[in-house]
Amino acid sequence: MENPLNQLLTTGPREGQILSLAGDTYRLLLTGTQTGGAYAMIDMRVPPGGGPIPHEHAGFHETFYVLEGEVRFQFEDQTLTAKKGQLVSIPQGGGVHCFRNVSTADARMLCTVVPAGLDAFFLEVGRPVVPGESLPPHQMGPDEQQRAKAIAERYGQTLYPPDYFDKRKAQ
Repeated sequence: MENPLNQLLTTGPREGQILSLAGDTYRLLLTGTQTGGAYAMIDMRVPPGGGPIPHEHAGFHETFYVLEGEVRFQFEDQTLTAKKGQLVSIPQGGGVHCFRNVSTADARMLCTVVPAGLDAFFLEVGRPVVPGESLPPHQMGPDEQQRAKAIAERYGQTLYPPDYFDKRKAQ
């Protein structure tokens, strides 16, 4: 679809590419292709204990709205737990961050990324899944980590080790 910014966009309840990343399931509701690169919208389902490793993407403004569960967001200078109905907005250039589902059931968030680009990263590194399916958490080996890191860098992201924040506190 070519830059339909002046057209109505809809995504049905069973539409949108579904991808698994390290056990989290992301459904691309609107992609940069559909919005002319202006933004992307992603429905994120995160199992208990799930979430991405610490990372930063200076070129994206990322906003999360928690639909279900409790999600702990960690930043360089603070940690907060967002509950159902709460919004967390990470400004462009917001620094290193990550999130983790601290609920006993799946957490679900609606994520809007401005401009688009994170969706393209997910399409490249994610593994497609069918609706209703989720893949178990997957520990990436060294080769997969290097591949993901290289892809992330192409999309303006930097990935950090899972223990990044623990090491920072110890310093």
